[in-house]
Formats: sequence, C-alpha cells, structure tokens
Amino acid sequence: MSLPDPEREAEAAAAIGFDLSACAQEPIHRLGMIQSHGTLLAVDAATGTVDTAALNTGRLLGMAAEELTGGPVTRVVSPEHWDEALGVGAQRDAASLVLPVSIDVAGGSRPFDVTAHRQGPLLVLEYEPRTVAAPHFAHFYQGVRRALTRLRSSMTTVECCQAAVHEIRALTGFERVVAYRFDGENGPGEVVAEEITEGHEPWLGLWFPASDIPSQARRLYRDNWIRVIADVDDVGVGLHSPFRTDPGLPLDLSNSVLRTVSGFHLEYLRNIGVKSSMSVSVLREGELWGLIACHGYAAVTIPPELRAACEFFGVAFSLQLAVIEEREQAEALTASRERLDGIISRVTSDLEDTLLAGDDALGELLDADGAALCRGGRSTISGMSVPSALLESLRTRAAGPTPGTIWSTDRLSEEPDHTSDAAEDGPAGVMMVSLSPSGDFLAWFRRARPTVRQWAADPSRPLQVGPRGERLTPRGSSAVFRAVVHGRSLPWTPADRATAHELWRTLTGFVLRHEAELAALNEQLRVTNSDLDAFAHVAAHDLKEPLRGISNAAAFVIEDAAAELDPTTVRRLNTMRRLAGRMDDLLDSLLHFARLGRGGLHRTRVPLERVLGSALEVAGERLAEAHVRVIRDDLPEVYADENRLYEILVNLLVNAAKYAADRDDRTVEILVDTRRPPAGGPQEQVVVVRDNGIGIPSDRQDEVFELFRRLHGEGERGGGAGVGLAIVKRIVERHGGELWLDSEPGRGTAFFFTLGQGGG
Repeated sequence: MSLPDPEREAEAAAAIGFDLSACAQEPIHRLGMIQSHGTLLAVDAATGTVDTAALNTGRLLGMAAEELTGGPVTRVVSPEHWDEALGVGAQRDAASLVLPVSIDVAGGSRPFDVTAHRQGPLLVLEYEPRTVAAPHFAHFYQGVRRALTRLRSSMTTVECCQAAVHEIRALTGFERVVAYRFDGENGPGEVVAEEITEGHEPWLGLWFPASDIPSQARRLYRDNWIRVIADVDDVGVGLHSPFRTDPGLPLDLSNSVLRTVSGFHLEYLRNIGVKSSMSVSVLREGELWGLIACHGYAAVTIPPELRAACEFFGVAFSLQLAVIEEREQAEALTASRERLDGIISRVTSDLEDTLLAGDDALGELLDADGAALCRGGRSTISGMSVPSALLESLRTRAAGPTPGTIWSTDRLSEEPDHTSDAAEDGPAGVMMVSLSPSGDFLAWFRRARPTVRQWAADPSRPLQVGPRGERLTPRGSSAVFRAVVHGRSLPWTPADRATAHELWRTLTGFVLRHEAELAALNEQLRVTNSDLDAFAHVAAHDLKEPLRGISNAAAFVIEDAAAELDPTTVRRLNTMRRLAGRMDDLLDSLLHFARLGRGGLHRTRVPLERVLGSALEVAGERLAEAHVRVIRDDLPEVYADENRLYEILVNLLVNAAKYAADRDDRTVEILVDTRRPPAGGPQEQVVVVRDNGIGIPSDRQDEVFELFRRLHGEGERGGGAGVGLAIVKRIVERHGGELWLDSEPGRGTAFFFTLGQGGG
C-alpha cells in the first residue's frame, strides 16, 4: 500500500459524516464539566467568595451548589486550610497544592484530598474523597527510587523509554503502558516502548495518526505533566456559575485534575476497550516530545500521592532523555571531529571557495546530498542542484532569527513557502544555520527517501461504521496497515544539529578573528592614508613658496645682471626657472590628487550631454588645434558627482588631443553602452571615450594610470605632469566604479568606465 500524500492530508480528507475538524477545534479546557468522583469550587481569592461550584457538592460536601455560590468558602473548608491554600500562588498560575481535610457530612466526618491551584483571580479547590488511609510518600519511595536508578543506567533513548514504561506500570498497576513519541509538533506518533499484561495485543512499533491527539490537546499535555481519566463511562458533572461576568463562557479548567475530557476522546478509548487511563507528558526544551500513556481495563481512581509520584517520575524521565540526547550529541561530535577539523583546516577568508572546495566534504559531514553557502548575495552550491526559489526562501527565513539559529525540516514540501514546481529529484529536507541578520546562511540538503510505516489504523480512513454510526477507528496490531511515506528525507537528528552548530561556532570564531585583523589593517591603512594626505597637502602648499622664491630670484638675476653674465650662467639660470615652474606644476597636480581623497561625493541624476558640453568648453580648443572631430551619441542621464565627472571627461578629451595620430580623419567619440557585471546582477551603464589616435603598446597599458607616469618625453605630445589618467582612475574608484581601456598602436584607444551603484 502506498500513500502519495502526507498522512495528515489523508486523515483530513477521509471523514464524510464524522467531522474530525470539530474534534480538532473543540475547546477542551472549557467543557464546563468535571469527573464525578470528585467535586470543585472556584473561589475569588481576594474575598473568599465562592464563584463557581460543581453540581454534585450536595452529595459530596453536604451543601448544594446553589447554596454555596455567593457565600464564603469557609463553610466547607476551615479558615486555617483556606489560608494555607491562599499561599498557593501569590502570583497567578502558580503550582498546585494538595491538602488533606475533613468535612462534616451527614453527621459524620469525611476525609478529602483538596488540590488547590490558581486560575487568574480565582483559587480552584478540587475535592477528592479518600476511601482508604492516605499512603505516606515512603509508600512510593522505593518504587520511585528504583525507577530513577533504571533511568540513570539507560544508555539510549529506547532503553530509557523501556525503563520508564516498566517502572510506571510497576507503580500504577495499569494493564498497558506505552511510550509514545511524536513525529514533529503536529505529526503522528510512534510507540517506541511498551509494557503489557499477558493476553493483550502488542502495539510496539505502530504509528498512530496525528488526529488521535489534536493540537489543542497537545497544548494541554505540554502545560500539564499528568492527566487521569478514572472512568470513560462517567457521565460527568456540570458547573453552577450564576455570578460569572460572562456566564456563557465556562470556567477555564486547563490545570484542573478533575477536568473531564472530550467526548471524542472518550469514544476513542471505548473503541479500543480502555476503561481508565493516565497520561504523563514528556517534554524536551519546553516542547512536547511524547507521552507515557497508561490504559486500564477497569475503572480506577489514582490518589494524589500516586499522581505526584508519576508526575515527579515524568519530570525525571524528561531530564534523563535530555541527558541521553546531549551525550549522543557529544559522541556524534567526537565521531565527526576529524571530518570537521578537515573542513576547518582548509578554510580561509574566502569561505565560498574553501568551505565548498569542489568536493562533497561539507555534505558528507551531515550525511547530506548537498550543501550551500549563501553570503553577500552570492550562492555557492555543491553536491546537488538546488532551485533558486528555495535559496531565496531560505535567505528570507535566515534574516529573522539570531545568527547561529538552526532550522530544519525533513518534509520541505509541507512548508508554506515551498514552491510546487521544485524538481522531483531536488531537496526534500533542509537544515540551515543562520549566519547574519542580513540573511546569510549555511545549509545542507537531503533527497527524498521513501520509508515504510506500520499504522495501527489506515491513516487514510480514520473512521469506521459501527453500531452507533461512524466512529474513530479502533487501533491495534490486528488491523495493521503498511504505508510508504513519500516526499520526505531522512530526519535530522539532534546530533546533526549539534554538528552544524559546532561548525557555525568555529566559523564564527574564525571570521571574527579575520574581521579583527582586517579592521586593524584598515585602521593602519586609514592612518597611513591620512598621513599621506596631510603630507601631500603640506608639501603642495609649503614647498610652493620657496620654489616661487627660487624662480623669482633667478629671474631678477637675469634681468639685473644678464649683460655681465656669461651665456652658460644665463642658460643655467633659465633652466633653474624652468625646473622651478615644472616643480610648481607637479605640486599643483599632487595637491589636486590628494584632495580627491577627502570630502564626499555629491551624486545626483545628471545629464551626460550637459557635462560633456562643459568639458568641451575647456578641452574643445585643444581638440580643435589638433584637428580632432568630436562625435557624440544621444547621451542619457548618469548617477554621478557632476564636478568630478566633468574632470574625467576633460582629462580624457585632452588626452585624445595630445595623442592624435598623423591622419586626416582624427576623431574622438563619446557614447554610453551597457554590460552585465562579471559577478552577476543587473546591467549597468558604461561610458566610453574612444579615439583613433596613436594607441598604447600592450605591455605599457597598465602604466598609464600610475601617478606622474608619462610614456613620452617631457616636451613631447604637449607635455603635462602625467597625472591626468591617475586622477580619472581615482574619481571612478571613488564612485565605486571600474576603469579599463582597450588599445592597439596605430588604431587608437578606448577608455571605459562605470560609476557604481545607481549608474544603471
């Protein structure tokens, strides 16, 4: 038999007359009924006035509910016991307290166990008659001690569960005790351990549909360690609440020990032949891991002392499971340490290329079919194909929680944000660890692996037609159904999560050390650049004055004493003036270059045509003298600092005039093209300034962007300081753009530049 859809979908679609959704939506904490072997009073804690009373108080306490409500509670509890009960929960919803009390009923004293707990402003008192002398805790001590000893000696989860069901059965005497583990928060459950009396069919290994225990029941199991049903055929007792503000809203009995249960559940228990039951919750990190379920085939009342012993045992059992899980995680980490160390040893600052270094080591770490690292918008994948929509969904999910948070699923197809067009051979399970608030993450993927499950009833038909119509199907090995579960991966274990978290912790330490080193280097670079900036500024200003003095002194000597000087001295003085002027020009260029490193850019949308017009007002005369014709396209707007863009165009246009070729059709063309960046992303604008001049040899093309570097002699090609293209490069880089050229001697040079984000 094969089920192509998840079990829960099959269950939801199966019923036609018996509405399972009504069972799932039933407000079981406000049924307004209690089990009839006890009675209940809800008392205003501030005034001691009875707010609500069960309708059987007359039979058990000797005073009718109608008479008790609105009056003082001290008529059925002594002032001393009332004061003691008030000590329960100076704060709301505190733990419960059990008081042994005696009440005069029909001329005699009757013993009760009174359980008290807070429910908002009310103190709820639940009276249970005691038919035998109350056993002292020592009565249960040896049994509980033996049970805890067996728990501590358990080495695996299954061993611990088996020990738990054995000891609970020994303590309580129920005919069947099973440990029942849930498959996820709202999934079906599996019987992982069992103790039964002879003659009853075994349930070990069977799965039970999720609808057997709906979500609201699971919430109550999570909030209450123990739940007892004394008799499934008990008709229950209603509550009398004439003074409630909203009489239509029954009293919240979430924490009541006498609260009756859903009629659906009672019918379910009758169908499997159970007369009484008890459930002990098993919690893991505050969530419901499973239940220890006890079934009896006769009605039975569990006294408070035994309930307390079982509750204590349930707490200890939950803690022991956590210890076993942590030990298994530690052992798994030890076993995977060599592989983990191998991965970490090769990691460098380039995580993408070294963490997923062309092999499956990262995937094999968690027995996964693939892995992915998504960081800074870049995704690196190994091992298997992963849909881009899934990566984007994981990036969104990773942006919410604290870095280091792990999320996993072995049923990806059931996630709300799952895309139905994902490849059939794609991931069915994912484990992801968040790396940053911006959505960076590391993830592992597993393919679907069909698994066979044995069901206690057909999960696609949770109902049967019986003498009283449609009812929940009886569960038991005599009606085992085998179904293949599709669309799920192998489940991620706590050990997998521990290994993933350890890798994250190690990577975080590595990255933080690297970032600290990088920050230190950046600070050193900042100081160095600041010093160089200051030096250039001081040099350009403070050296210019002496140079002017030298130049002026040489000029005065030539003017005043040229007739008395020999030609060699005059020539040397003129050389001195020329060199001083050259040095003055170089210092002006140095000062301008240094200023480009200070101050922010003022970027706006600016028409390139307008900036080109301004640049031609300066460079146009040089182009005309060199007989270079300007060609321009329809130029769009660009996102740039207009003054800096003007400098770029002036330098490139003057360059075209300086290095014009000896030909008749000398041209320089300005246009805008588009390209897709090498790293991916949207297209961006590329401004092109192309001439047909003398060109640049390939082995010297990198030199042209260096400061004070000229490829010709000082007096050749119009002279200059050799700083123009260095200024262009610096302005482009300050915009976050790129600058490059394409040139061939005799065919001209094309300069290309982008202007960073916003330039598209």
